[in-house]
Amino acid sequence: MTTYKYIQAKSILSRLRKKDDYFGITYNMNLYRGCQHGCIYCDTRSACYGINDISSISVKENAPELLQKELASKKEKATIGTGSMNDPYMPLEKELTLTRRALEKIYLRRFPVHIITKSTLVYRDYDLLQALSGTYAAVSFTITAFKDSLSRKIEPNAPSTSERFRTMKLLAEKGIYTGITMMPLLPFINDTEENIRSLLLKAKESGAGYVIPMIGVTLRNGSREYFYNALDESFPGIKGKYMVRFGDKYECFSKNYKSLYKLVYEYCKELNLPTRMTFYQTDIHTQLSLF
Repeated sequence: MTTYKYIQAKSILSRLRKKDDYFGITYNMNLYRGCQHGCIYCDTRSACYGINDISSISVKENAPELLQKELASKKEKATIGTGSMNDPYMPLEKELTLTRRALEKIYLRRFPVHIITKSTLVYRDYDLLQALSGTYAAVSFTITAFKDSLSRKIEPNAPSTSERFRTMKLLAEKGIYTGITMMPLLPFINDTEENIRSLLLKAKESGAGYVIPMIGVTLRNGSREYFYNALDESFPGIKGKYMVRFGDKYECFSKNYKSLYKLVYEYCKELNLPTRMTFYQTDIHTQLSLF
């Protein structure tokens, strides 16, 4: 059972320390702390973040008002990303509308935005996303397992894969730039050629404008322990393979990741499906001289 409490945030936008070549994000925005989706690989459980039980949600009650002030003070208009530490469209959002109210503030200031989600609830805000597209708006669906039965094991409280693809198609039909983050592909679980090919073909059929792959998973103290316990429960025998192959490594890449990346790029080329996003570009107005 999810519990939540209201908190007052001191700031809402944080600038990334280095250039983001994957998602094109400059400012990161987290409206909640914790997440209801309960994905077994979630990095937010890592001890370095100090969140502990991510199912206990903190709601940043003053986020919209704080966001309005911070946007007004930003000299650089650059992409705001949300969805890296939690899903901005987790079930609580339906009731609390924190993400929608934040998007309204972002639209008023005409900032670009990139949303990363596993939720079908994002379709509720297609009107705002269409309006934001006049500047720049992207919606990336994290989709890692083609079969719903597998997605429910590794992302137990999130909408199924088929539901995410249906929502992506609806957004694409509304003219909204959308695609998939195919990450993480877990060694020994969903890092198979069959899974990858099926995901890429379905993405293309669902209107994806891009796919961003990661053949592997990252594990830190805190998230690793939870992940291993989940493997024991849903994938007997797999934890032992992780311990032998990866030990305490942060980056856990599939044994055949090179050939799988080659498969991704070759099949995406065949499907005419980009493996990089188109990022927001600042308008450059050239003044013509009259002679």
